[in-house]
Amino acid sequence: MRNSARKNLQNSSVKSRLRRTEKEFRASVAAGKPDEAAKLLPGVFSAYDKAVKVGAIARPTANRKKSRLAANLKVKPAAAK
Repeated sequence: MRNSARKNLQNSSVKSRLRRTEKEFRASVAAGKPDEAAKLLPGVFSAYDKAVKVGAIARPTANRKKSRLAANLKVKPAAAK
């Protein structure tokens, strides 16, 4: 297997995990379950940090997304009241 194909396969796997964990987090926030979302947030952060470590995404992209997800968790419960 060529290097580019192997790296593409690895990056696709990592990005798929990112999308899946972020989708679960956003679904719990949208459902009005801040406690569940707060439990999922460290897992999402970990997934982004691991994606940066293997080079699947850039560090500034991960930091921006983590920041927006954390802000989303803080804003949604207040808006639901």
